[in-house]
Amino acid sequence: MKLPFFLASRFVAGEALEESLPVVDELNQDGLHVALDKLGEHVHDREKAVAARDTYIDLVRTLAARSDDELRNRISIKLSMMGQLIDEDFCLDNLRQLLEVAAEHDMFVRLDMEGSDLTQSTLDIFESVYPDFPNHVGPVLQAMLKRTDRDIDRMCELGVSVRLCKGAYAEPAEIAYQNMSQIRKRYIDYMERLLEHTDYSGIATHDDQLIDATRAFADRHDIGPDTFEFQMLYGLRRTTQREMAAEGYNMLVYVPYGTEWFPYFSRRLREKKENVWFVLKNILFRQ
Repeated sequence: MKLPFFLASRFVAGEALEESLPVVDELNQDGLHVALDKLGEHVHDREKAVAARDTYIDLVRTLAARSDDELRNRISIKLSMMGQLIDEDFCLDNLRQLLEVAAEHDMFVRLDMEGSDLTQSTLDIFESVYPDFPNHVGPVLQAMLKRTDRDIDRMCELGVSVRLCKGAYAEPAEIAYQNMSQIRKRYIDYMERLLEHTDYSGIATHDDQLIDATRAFADRHDIGPDTFEFQMLYGLRRTTQREMAAEGYNMLVYVPYGTEWFPYFSRRLREKKENVWFVLKNILFRQ
């Protein structure tokens, strides 16, 4: 059974790009940067992978044509959409074609991190392209994974722009921390290392403890707000996003769109019980 899109409309800008671009424009007008993401994952067909690559390329061109020099708009992609599960060399070739267009338009491409089974592959592919596109590509690291400590060291060594998040995938205790206080502790440690050793990393969180810790660390070490950014998801803490931008912080909003929204929507519901209430309100009070 196909679920109605209005269930996910709190977190997903639209099922088509045309529905999502007005959302991007509105966010930009409020001083917020945007990472636009075409939803989808785990492609096993070469033709679909090539089509995903071409969609991403068109997305770069469309977004670049609508952005101005004061905005850091970009796209966020999943390598499993471009053939990562088919053949890594095939995926790498697709990514290079995308990054060539992104570099032409000075558009940054964020490589989303998926489940732990793809973490090493994603970082290997990233390191393959990074020397040729150092200003236009960067990975995501998840604080909940136990391996992230050494991955942070490696990214700091390279000076890479990283998006740091807690992690939204269900992972076993052998490889991932399960206790939220421990995840927060690791997150703060990783945040501090990124702010000190990388240029313009993204602190992706809705957690006030982590936001306050980031602000305090930056203040103590004279790290200016122009050298990093906070990141939040579309549909969550909208007022906070605008307040922080008004205070002078770079605030990026991750804006997903597309028909394959259910896996993303499900992860948002698992993350916080409050998100379930957002959906219930959508159902109960829908006009």
